Order: sequence, then C-alpha cells, then structure tokens
Amino acid sequence: MTILIPIFGDQLSHGLSSLTGQDKKACVILMAEVDEETEYVPHHKSKMAYILSAMRHHAEDLGAAGWTVDYVKLSDANNSGSLTGEVARAIERRKISALRVTEAGEWRVKAMLDSWPDRFDIPVTILPDDRFLCTHGEFESWAKDRKQLRMEFFYRDMRRKSGFLMNGDVPEGGQWNFDAENRKPAKRDLTMPKPLHFPPNAVTKEVIQMVEDRYGDNIGLTDTFGFAVTRADALRQQQHFLAYALPYFGDYQDAMLTDEPFLWHSILSPYINSGLLDPLELCRAVEMEYRAGKVPINAAEGFIRQVIGWREYVRGIYWHAGPEYVDSNALDATRSLPEFYWTGETDMHCLSQAIGQTIAHSYAHHIQRLMITGNFALLAGLDPKQVHTWYLAVYADAYEWVELPNSLGMSQFADGGMLASKPYAASGAYINRMSDYCTHCRYDVKQRIGPKACPFNALYWEFIARNEGELRKNPRMAMPYKNWDRMADTDKVKLRTQAQQFLETLG
Repeated sequence: MTILIPIFGDQLSHGLSSLTGQDKKACVILMAEVDEETEYVPHHKSKMAYILSAMRHHAEDLGAAGWTVDYVKLSDANNSGSLTGEVARAIERRKISALRVTEAGEWRVKAMLDSWPDRFDIPVTILPDDRFLCTHGEFESWAKDRKQLRMEFFYRDMRRKSGFLMNGDVPEGGQWNFDAENRKPAKRDLTMPKPLHFPPNAVTKEVIQMVEDRYGDNIGLTDTFGFAVTRADALRQQQHFLAYALPYFGDYQDAMLTDEPFLWHSILSPYINSGLLDPLELCRAVEMEYRAGKVPINAAEGFIRQVIGWREYVRGIYWHAGPEYVDSNALDATRSLPEFYWTGETDMHCLSQAIGQTIAHSYAHHIQRLMITGNFALLAGLDPKQVHTWYLAVYADAYEWVELPNSLGMSQFADGGMLASKPYAASGAYINRMSDYCTHCRYDVKQRIGPKACPFNALYWEFIARNEGELRKNPRMAMPYKNWDRMADTDKVKLRTQAQQFLETLG
C-alpha cells in the first residue's frame, strides 16, 4: 500500500498533519508547480519566486529527512497545469492506493480537494490544519449568536487558551491591550535595524529566471530579491528580529518614513504564512524576550496580538463568511483601480512610496496597506474586488484566507461592518501625523481646496457625503458627521467639486 501526500505552497512545515505518524517508506510526497496556482491572479514576480524557491528547498529538506518526494516543475514537459492533474498523474505513476492531505487554506482549493473522492477511485483522507490555535469549530462556537464579531474579545479568548502573557487568569501588565502606546511617529535613526538579506543561491536564481521568462510582464522586480527560502534562514531572520527590532516594534509599528520600507517590522509574515516558521513557536520566543526583560510589554503584546489575535481572527472570518464574501460591496464602490497601483507612478508621495516599495520588495507593512493604499481606495470608491485582487497579487505573504478579510473587511468596509466597527477612512492629517511623507510631496497636506491641496482631504469629505445613507447610523461615525453638518453648504460644494475633479483624472 502506497499513500500519496500532496503538499501545497502554503504547507511548507515538517510537522504538517498529513505527515504526522506516517511510515516514510509507505508514502510518496507530491509537490507541484502548476499554472493553476501561478496564474489565478497576476502575482508579483518576487512573490512567485519566493514561493516556488521555498517549495524546491522544502522538497530537498523532506528528501534529506527520509521522505520520497515527487517534485514537478513548471517547466516539466508533461506538467498538466493543475494540482488535480498532477495528483492523477502521480496516482498512475506510483500505483497509489490512498490519498492523505492537510485541509486547504482557501475556498477554491477546498473545492478541488472536495472533488477528489469522486475523481479518484481510492480513499481520500483530509486532515485539519493544526498549525493554527483556533479550529474552525471553535471559531464557529465563538461567533454563534454574537451580534458583532469583534477581534478584541476573540483575542482575549486566544490569550486564555494559549497562556501567552498571562498570570493565571490575569493578563500580564494588568490589561489586555497596549495599542495606545504603539502609535508613535518615527524619526530617521542611523541605528534603525535592517532585515537580513539572503542572496539568491543557484536554486533561487533558476526560479527567478524561469519567472522572468514566463511572467516578465507581471508587476515587480526580482533584482532586489532577498527573501529567506529555507526554514534555517527564516529562523535566522526570526532571531534577528527578536534581537534588534522587537524592542521598538511596539512603539513604531504604525510609523512610516520615506525610503524606509522595513523600520522595526519583523518581515516574518511570508515565512509564517507559507509554513517555514511556526507562529506559536514565534510567539513563545517573543514572550521569552519579554520575560527576560529584553523588550517592553507593549512590544511583546503588540506582536503576539497580531499573530494569535488578528491572524487567527481573519482566518476564522474567512471560513465563517463563505466563498461569497469575495463579492461583498456594502458601499457600492465601482471605480476601476487606477493604473498607478501597478506602476507606482503618481505624484502623491505617500502612494508612490507604499506602491514603489511593494514593486521593489513584494512587501509593505500593515499601516501602509491600510492607511495609504487601502485608505485611498476606500475614499476614491474603488471596486473592492479589484482592490482585493491587487493585494492578493502583489504581496509575498498574501494568501486569500488572510488577505481577503483584511482587504474587503478591514480596509474597504465592503462587508458592511462584519469585521470592522467603522471604516478606516482618514484625511491627509493622519498620514502627516504618522509619517514624513507629506514633507516630500508636491501637495500641501494643510490645504483642502485648490491645485496644491492634498487629494486625501477633499476625498475624505466626499466619502463622508457619498456614503451618508450607509454610515450616518454608525455610532462610531458620529463625530465626522457632526463636523460635516457644521460646514457651510458652500464649503461642502467646494470640497465635493474638488474631489470629483480629482477623481476624473483617475480615468
């Protein structure tokens, strides 16, 4: 009896549930690069290079650990182009008698796995993905009968379950959340840490060349590629973050500086989401740094909240909401995504910075995504499905389960408040407060009307006016509408006219 164990590009973990307890001599692992995965959105070239190179290196590690691995490259002559097609070929090639696979991370892949029992005349076992703290059933039990699915309350349950930063039933430091201490703007600092850069080895260079040959017109640069593509190197970056960046991560996690794409961020999310790093091991390491007195509570709690709070929560929302979630559009936003999202060519300095570094590194930190590219899309009324496709395509850590709720729910309020209690809409004042972007911009952040006025200012009030029917009833929007009501009608007309004139330039 030979068992086939397919492993996907977001399952690069040696402790994967489908591998646990299996006789290596009785199993064949299948890993396949297929067009179905590289082409369902126009992925950033460095994102593809990262995932494919990490897959190839993981296959080598599995082989060194004693597993038999069938690896199918995109360039293989008989590549079927689909994961199901490669499973079918492996069943015939290896005389497989049973399939064993860890559950899918995305709805479209789940549909594929669910078709296998009918497609193949052999037993198919689909196992839970136990790399998460919260199971699907636990999230559904938590969500049941709740009028609002707020992350903060979910996070507290995950703290209790995991024991991270807990003293019995009491949270460390006497409170659950230190986010109020994590909103400091940063100043340029010569001691600011830089993430490790991993020069491409021969395997990665081969992958990069293949990606350039096949997908040369896709967004992104590959000559700046520096991702870790092995667990060993991902662990090196983890240790580097713990030692040099974590102590100030909390203070400056919302800050933005011109030509500083990384600041004190971990740059670990691609490795966590692909499986090279274990999120709970990472949280334990962060807690140990705090317990040893090396980092303050706001840094440790802020980071752990992102992992066991937000990351677990958006996964729960993704599976709870269902595959139709992708079509959510509560604010009826229909404007097409401007071309500058793909080129970075805009004279709005904040957007050119966030998009430019995205093109260069397939990376931007969460505030750049939420309050720069996301905020502009929200204010301009861009089609949330197009916004979602862009986020899914351009970031190396983006898989639909984690990206979609962040984009449609948190960033675009397209789910009408299932995830966020209010839209994350802001004028240029927020960007000016949290960055130095405005000092380098041709627009004046303090002007609302005129050719030099920051576009975010008029767009903000246009957003408030345009969505009054949907948003005025939201208690957290009371202050913006109170300020709108105080304005003279002539000022309202000027602001909306300024915004409309700008929107017309987007095409």
